[in-house]
Amino acid sequence: MPDLLIKDAQIILTMDDQRRELQNQDVLISKGVIVDVGPGLETVGATIFDARGKLLTPGLVNTHHHLYQTLTRAVPGAQDALLFGWLKTLYPIWARFGPEEMYISAQIGLAELALSGCTLTSDHLYLYPNGARLDDTIAAANDVGLRFHATRGAMSIGESAGGLPPDTLVENEAAILEDCIRVIDAFHDPAPGAMVRVGVAPCSPFSVSRDLMRDAAILARDKGVMMHTHLAENDEDVAYSLATFGSRPGQYAEDLGWTGDDVWHAHCVKLDGREIDLFARTKTGVAHCPCSNCRLGSGIAPVRAMRDAGVPVSLGVDGSASNDIGNIALEARQAMLLQRVQSGADAMSTREALEIATRGGAAVLGRTDCGQIAPGKRADIAVWDLDTVEMAGSWDPAAFLLAGGSRVNALFVEGRQIVSEGEVVSFDLPSAITRQNTLAQILADG
Repeated sequence: MPDLLIKDAQIILTMDDQRRELQNQDVLISKGVIVDVGPGLETVGATIFDARGKLLTPGLVNTHHHLYQTLTRAVPGAQDALLFGWLKTLYPIWARFGPEEMYISAQIGLAELALSGCTLTSDHLYLYPNGARLDDTIAAANDVGLRFHATRGAMSIGESAGGLPPDTLVENEAAILEDCIRVIDAFHDPAPGAMVRVGVAPCSPFSVSRDLMRDAAILARDKGVMMHTHLAENDEDVAYSLATFGSRPGQYAEDLGWTGDDVWHAHCVKLDGREIDLFARTKTGVAHCPCSNCRLGSGIAPVRAMRDAGVPVSLGVDGSASNDIGNIALEARQAMLLQRVQSGADAMSTREALEIATRGGAAVLGRTDCGQIAPGKRADIAVWDLDTVEMAGSWDPAAFLLAGGSRVNALFVEGRQIVSEGEVVSFDLPSAITRQNTLAQILADG
């Protein structure tokens, strides 16, 4: 692959350690790595990308998603439900999925993320009906070209044992751990610049046993991979924890080994002050999912308090059945607005929201090689138009989360162009959309 020279960007929001904002400068990329950032860069034989009139940011990072749910957006009966009722409506539909549904829905979800500026995403797949495997989503990520952190989720306690999911969707715990080992050995790449990493991710405290949570943590640390689950998502979640385990979610997590810088939890809307202090002390990460939390009526996560205490915070779009869209740029904007609703107009700036969406997400996922436009970092770059109707009249184009578009002009991952002129170019997206709609109709007619 030849070198790439991004020339004459009007603004570069580097998110580097100095948080530099550069004007009319270039970015030189070689072998997937940013080599230099500065004015008037030249190199022989490089591919040139003309960035005049464009804004560059690091690629955005999505730290919580359920890609398979793109097949069940806006499902009647689930549109206005709280979390537990929403799940009970959708579980029987998801039980009819198979490998093709997992593959196509992941392609669609990843393309949607790419168009919103995302270059690195995690995915939490916790059900495997009818022969579906984590391999299906990894194959989709390889086709689309995004950097991918697949987590091997699981559910092991069905309705007959007091859990929430139907018995048809739960797995034997020994088989779960065995498959975790299989996918880690087959796909996990710990090296800098890795395109695929694998994590261990039992679904939630109300769908797996304490033994599985504890054993999963032991396995993950033995394999050197990260750990992920849902935690403290809403009042029902906290009430379940108190009634079932006799402790709040944070204490439950700590007791089972689920705190530390190799752990990140989704949502954490209902963390109290002691739990925030615990997460700050242990550097346990949080994937904040503002739109999903609004959609399900879960509440507003205490992000301002978390960040002030030192909790590593990132963003997640969550599943497309609880958010209905998968746009990480809009997620950053919503995060900013909700903190202002909760704590005042100066509670979060556009630049802080962008920081959470870029280097914040990379840090939570353990990716010190991503999240910045700086020499030595991976060449994951989002290119935004400045001549759009949304930006017209803006006095501060760098504040594009306040006044700006939510769809990129171009996207580079590891120096490879994934989006060009606002369209995905890495695979045949129109054909995937057609197949996705066919599969969704089959499910709806079922």
